[in-house]
Amino acid sequence: MITINSKLPNVGTTIFTVMSALATEKKAVNLGQGFPDFDCDPELVNAVTCAMQSGLNQYPPMAGVPALREAIATKIRVLYDHEYSATDEITITAGATQAILTAILAVVHAGDEVIVLEPCYDSYVPNIELAGGVPVRVPLTPGTFRPDFNRIAAALTPKTRAIIVNSPHNPSGTVWTAAEMQQLEALLAPTKVLLISDEVYEHMVFDGLSHQSAASFPGLAERSFVVSSFGKTFHVTGWKVGYVAAPGFLSHEFRKVHQFNVFTVNTPVQHALAHFMSNPAPYLTLPDFYQNKRDLFRAGLVQTRFKLLPCEGTYFQSVDISEVSPLNEADFCKWLTSEVGVAAIPTSAFYGNGFDQHVIRFCFAKKTETLELALNKLNKL
Repeated sequence: MITINSKLPNVGTTIFTVMSALATEKKAVNLGQGFPDFDCDPELVNAVTCAMQSGLNQYPPMAGVPALREAIATKIRVLYDHEYSATDEITITAGATQAILTAILAVVHAGDEVIVLEPCYDSYVPNIELAGGVPVRVPLTPGTFRPDFNRIAAALTPKTRAIIVNSPHNPSGTVWTAAEMQQLEALLAPTKVLLISDEVYEHMVFDGLSHQSAASFPGLAERSFVVSSFGKTFHVTGWKVGYVAAPGFLSHEFRKVHQFNVFTVNTPVQHALAHFMSNPAPYLTLPDFYQNKRDLFRAGLVQTRFKLLPCEGTYFQSVDISEVSPLNEADFCKWLTSEVGVAAIPTSAFYGNGFDQHVIRFCFAKKTETLELALNKLNKL
């Protein structure tokens, strides 16, 4: 009998797959997985078609189509006041998940420690383990999900190779402040620790707040892989296109892994994105677009027994279920999907130890009629 010693022995079927399958089975409104149920801008689709019909269907340069890298460099310079070389410091990736894995594989060696702030996106820890690294889990402050710098400082050791930070934060919707980024900058200044800054929700920040990119802070930019996602920004998650901006010495190592990982990324889509980015309005108006959806959803949830947690960014709304049910988060989400007809995700799925604080996450990146249908069901609780 052939046996395999698994590289990821603790990984099973993810909660996202489980809940989406259950939502389909029960014909529930799926507010679990984080993707829109509405179409992207037709101009973007037309641009892809035009690129295909123009014959742009062969391999692009390994690092990405030059026009798209130039457009990204311009965006970062205008929004975050940092100059990246489009030639040497920006790389187009097959989505943010591939970008994060590639960054980790590029710099993490066997035995290196990587700090993750929980709750966190479910790919971080398996990525670290695939690189032979050791994940060091540091909890964000329960209830507020703000960084605890005393705990982060205590987790730093001579073996620490990197820390992964996510703002705006999935699943909580917390947005790091400039003061918090400066505190991280000061904490890392005397170290050689690298930063992987997951900024895929950078254009979804509400109530007049500003996204604080690692690129905006010199002491962080010089040690950071800054990751973003066109899928999140332009409502095309299935296209799986993102990018990494990093100083030359990091980009050089990143591209070594990237070329043997995916080599390069969908050519006509890259050309279409470069064309579409010539007008910044689609991403500059995104905060208002999603804030309207957030406000509609929150206004409906106020009528329920859920306790709303703050939502400063992303397209996720977390709620406390303590007044609704004594069930744990995972069982409540299964019950909610099966009996009420609305799917959500337990926050405990974002913790390595399954920490349960009676908080679940809804996605509001949905059509108005989808949100209203879900709210009608939730109001019966």
